[in-house]
Amino acid sequence: MLSDRKRGYWQCEQCLMVHVPAQWHLTAAQEKAEYDRHENHPDDAGYRRFLSRLAEPLLQRLPPASCGLDFGCGPGPALALMLREHGHQVTLHDLYYHPNPAALEQQWDFITATEVVEHLAAPLAVLEQLWRCLKTDGWLGLMTKRVTSPEAFSTWHYKSDPTHISFFSEHSFHWLAQHWQAELEIVGADVVLLRKR
Repeated sequence: MLSDRKRGYWQCEQCLMVHVPAQWHLTAAQEKAEYDRHENHPDDAGYRRFLSRLAEPLLQRLPPASCGLDFGCGPGPALALMLREHGHQVTLHDLYYHPNPAALEQQWDFITATEVVEHLAAPLAVLEQLWRCLKTDGWLGLMTKRVTSPEAFSTWHYKSDPTHISFFSEHSFHWLAQHWQAELEIVGADVVLLRKR
């Protein structure tokens, strides 16, 4: 177990994902209060530039008029708007801001989760659920900062956010791709695309 002055961390021996044990998780009310402090507006040019790191490579791979799900979209679903501007249909689902559990019972051409997986208490279970919702040849686009080494992790600012409880490495995504027999594309320092075969 790794630790710092605030929390402990477990690392999976198989996939090398680092996870904060439940005793350090926030309550739902505390978590929502943290998210309410975020100021991510769909018309903010800087925020759109940030999201374009996932949007642009995904758009290059999507057939015209694809139907997708923006999972964990937050209160200002900028990515959905950006994808709609390119002719795609995007449905929203966010536990706190756009609850739409029926979306998880449908099939999608693509699913995005930008800055979401680091907040998941049961990341594999949620990712498995999303994977089941993808059509064959569909894309799962994930954006999250990645663990690079134990040394870097010890001083990493990203783990200081109390809502961040699951940290993936490049190896974690290779493990997922192998587990799902998926095609993996690492398209940036914090963006991966997984294609369902």
